[in-house]
Amino acid sequence: MTAVRVTVPASTANLGSGFDALGLALGLHDEVEFRTTESGLTIEVVGQGAATVPADESHLVVRAFTAATTRLGSPVPGLHLRCRNAIPHARGLGSSSAAVVAGIAAAYALAGHELDTAALQLAAEFEGHADNAAAAMFGGVAVAWTEGDRYRAVRLDPHPALAPVVLIPEQESATRTTRGLLPPTVPHADAAFAAARSALAVHALTENPELLLSALDDRLHEPYRESAWPATYALVKALREAGVPAAVSGAGPTVLALPEDGKLPEGIDVSGFTPHHVPVDTEGVRVAPLG
Repeated sequence: MTAVRVTVPASTANLGSGFDALGLALGLHDEVEFRTTESGLTIEVVGQGAATVPADESHLVVRAFTAATTRLGSPVPGLHLRCRNAIPHARGLGSSSAAVVAGIAAAYALAGHELDTAALQLAAEFEGHADNAAAAMFGGVAVAWTEGDRYRAVRLDPHPALAPVVLIPEQESATRTTRGLLPPTVPHADAAFAAARSALAVHALTENPELLLSALDDRLHEPYRESAWPATYALVKALREAGVPAAVSGAGPTVLALPEDGKLPEGIDVSGFTPHHVPVDTEGVRVAPLG
């Protein structure tokens, strides 16, 4: 193959207390076309980030593609890239992981390889954790962890009743900034709380959504980041008080809600946020040849 189209999903991570460990793929997709050329690099971008992303070798998709082709020993002489971006940038919906996974998936496909554990390792190295990357790569629910310097993840089937609603603000957030708000240590009681809730979240997301309200509760990272996005935190609390399972999506400021019927209750003030009903993506990244 000399040209492929890659479709890659958004993702929401942490899912309450599952900090850097839990991810869920969402049915909101970026689509990237890769065409090998005799030389040079050209990039077209439409949609999200079109006016701000770089149009050279520093573009994240290109960086991931180049890193993967180098590791596979299959560099290409030139590349034309066309990106149709639907995933909002810097909103806690895994846009950077989607870009990285798209580049790696294309490199593997053009080299005639199936995605493997080395592909996940490379994607997670870009991010520093594997939760979003694994969700984007494999779809469904991702459980991620590290063993030494190795990133690992497993995919679980999501419960079919999950009906995510993402409430996206105009405000952007940088993961690097919000991570800086986290303390170096947390009380033992909060660590135990987080361990129980993250374990419960795995069960609730896959087997019993009725437990999601308890499962998405958190003391590990969300309270410490409230100053970065007070409106986000206020909306999460309002939803939970109304009985709707809710959490900050990734590093924020988007809010993830998982109402039982996919509908938000009346009376919740969502000023400053745009609700989007998105299904769970169960397939992960898809690659198709182009003529």
